[in-house]
Amino acid sequence: MGEMDVHEVLAHLPQRFPFLMVDRVLECEPGKRIVALKNVSVNEPFFPGHFPHRPVMPGVLILEAMAQAAGILVFKTMNAVPDESSVYYYAGIDNARFKKPVVPGDQLVVEVTITASKRGIWKFGCSASVDGAVVAEADILCTVRAAPTA
Repeated sequence: MGEMDVHEVLAHLPQRFPFLMVDRVLECEPGKRIVALKNVSVNEPFFPGHFPHRPVMPGVLILEAMAQAAGILVFKTMNAVPDESSVYYYAGIDNARFKKPVVPGDQLVVEVTITASKRGIWKFGCSASVDGAVVAEADILCTVRAAPTA
């Protein structure tokens, strides 16, 4: 499978603005890997507070971009889309490293590879880069669970 525009991304993720961290999918191989793009704009809602004198994308949001790309990969692999009966959760983050700040004007390219899947928990190797230089890496675990009922 190839590219996905923002409309197809929205069909495969429950997140919405201002928390959507994937603008486009550049490559997707269900069951294997995905490469996604986040255009980092000076208009992002977190920049006025992080930091007013030098805007830097928070590392936790880079991790969120990884998890969202992984979510798209999971739903494409399962040939499903998220719905109100399920929630896509983080289950763990290991080996997170941040190597270089991500700033307005950067294009964050996130690559996620499935490394394991067992009992509904998916493990991914993730990296994020800007202009070909790795800015962050992490191993993440995510799961899809039934949404709690009220």
